[in-house]
Formats: sequence, structure tokens, C-alpha cells
Amino acid sequence: MGSENMTIPCFDLCKGGMRLEEGSEEWKEMSKKVREACENHGCFLLICDDEIIPNTVCKDMFHNMKALFDLPEETKQQYVTAKPYRNYNGKNSPIPLSESFGIDDTFLSDNAEAFANFLWPQGNPPFSETLKTMTSKLVELSFLVLKMIVEGYGLPQHYISDAENMNSSSFSRLMKYRVDDESDNEHETVLPAHTDSSTLTIICQKDVQGLEVLSKTDKWIELEIPHDGVVVLVGDILQAWSNGRLHSVKHRVVLKGEKERYSFGLFANPKDDINIKVPEEFVDNQIHPLRYRPFKYGEYFDSYVSNALEALEVFECI
Repeated sequence: MGSENMTIPCFDLCKGGMRLEEGSEEWKEMSKKVREACENHGCFLLICDDEIIPNTVCKDMFHNMKALFDLPEETKQQYVTAKPYRNYNGKNSPIPLSESFGIDDTFLSDNAEAFANFLWPQGNPPFSETLKTMTSKLVELSFLVLKMIVEGYGLPQHYISDAENMNSSSFSRLMKYRVDDESDNEHETVLPAHTDSSTLTIICQKDVQGLEVLSKTDKWIELEIPHDGVVVLVGDILQAWSNGRLHSVKHRVVLKGEKERYSFGLFANPKDDINIKVPEEFVDNQIHPLRYRPFKYGEYFDSYVSNALEALEVFECI
């Protein structure tokens, strides 16, 4: 698989410094563009003004993340939870060039504080408050995007409840990537290709690029995430719910040069007992026969943990 210079759409949800008003003609037009990007590419770039994600919050988040990853390795290794992908993964993990922490629902103060207090026994209120604010803003953004997808397809408004259900839980992943000091490779793959178990994933980063997405023609596309922006990725759940119309995009991280890369990811998910069911408006026997049978998110997640690359296939009905 080679690479290609394909332009991934970049959108701005503001006009004249004001966020687009829901239901306005500009909103409806932007919703169609968002839907098309999710169908054709499985992702899009988004400029974020201070109303969506305040720039000071992003700066504080990455400043705090550096302090987090600078903690002693033995301290970080103590962060262990029962749920997959929520532990600390460090240098001894199957992905040795990355470090990451996964934390559930950090838009809740108690969860953000519990995480900070575990790693800093004396407490770290600036960290927990920034983590809570950052997550809250991204959860709001993911719901906004899901409402735009409902609008973009012209679905009845009662499908907003589907959007709420698919956005009812989340986990934050704080990530640091580095290149191998002993490697001669000019391009280092530090996170292998995969799709996400989420409904939507929103990723922001600090300075260093590296995220690549796989096009439908099997070409890797290097993303240039704007300094004041994020990338929104379609996950497996949105692909299933849309009967395969929306594209869960495979992606990876490839580093060039010697700089470390810090990124923050918000994974919007349903709760485990939420039923994922294709709307009848997405099904017709000629072009779009039913592709996925109904399933609970917890069932799917178990499948993903067993075999991430084939998790959705378990629920295919054609």
C-alpha cells in the first residue's frame, strides 16, 4: 500500500466568529458536507474556535500531559484497571514506542480527580480540572457532529436519541509517541493500523504531525491537523449503525524525525447495554440490504478485544 496526496476536507463550524445556528441553511449545508466526508473518507478536519475548545485549555492539557508522562515509570505502571485499554501502557507493552493512559468518562469531576490523585497522592487540581474541561468540550463536539449526520441524511428528529445513546459514554486516551533511537528507518510506525471501537473519535495533538488514514483505494494519506483544529474519525459503531454507509477509517501513527508526539483522543461510545440497530431509512433491498444485525455495544466490545480488525464481521448478516 502506497501513499497519496488526497485532500481530507477541513471544516469551520463558525461564520463571522459565531457558531452556525442549528437548523439554519448554513447548518444544513455543512451537515451534508460532514456526512459526505464521513462516507467518502471516514474522517474530516475541523477548525476549533474558543467556543468549541478554548485554546488555553488545549495548551494547559498538553503542558500537564508532559508532566504526566515525565513521572517515574514505576509510578505510571501502578495505574492498572480491569477494563481493556484503560491501563497505563508503557515501554514494555506490545507497542513499545508509545505510552498511553485510558480513563473513562473524565468529564465527570470525580473520575478526573480520582485519576490525578492516584498518580499525584498530594493531588493535582489543575490537571484534573483541565482534563475534565477538555473532555467535556470534546463530548459536546462529538454529539454536535452526530446531530449533523442525522441532519445530513435528512432523518427524522427522533433519531437524535440514537445520537445520544451512541454518545452516552466516553474514554479519554492521553498518548505519547517516540521514535526508536536505534532504528535507521526514516519513517517509524509507532502505532499500527486499526479502526476504533468508538462511535466517533476526536484527536488533537501538539505540534508534531504523524497521523495517517487509509483511503478506500488502499493509499495512506498523511493528515495535516491544523494548529487550532482536530481530526474527527468515524468508528466501527457509526459504520454499523449507518448500515455501512459511513466508513470506519483505518489509521496509524508514523513519525518522521526525532521529536516526540503528544496527542489527546476522545472516544465517544455507547454504554455497554445500548442496542445498536440500523435505522429502517438506511435499508433497501436493492442497493443497501441490511448489513448488520442488532447488537449490544458490550457484545461488540468483547469481539473487538478478541480481534479488533474483524470485530464488526461477527455482526454482519450478509
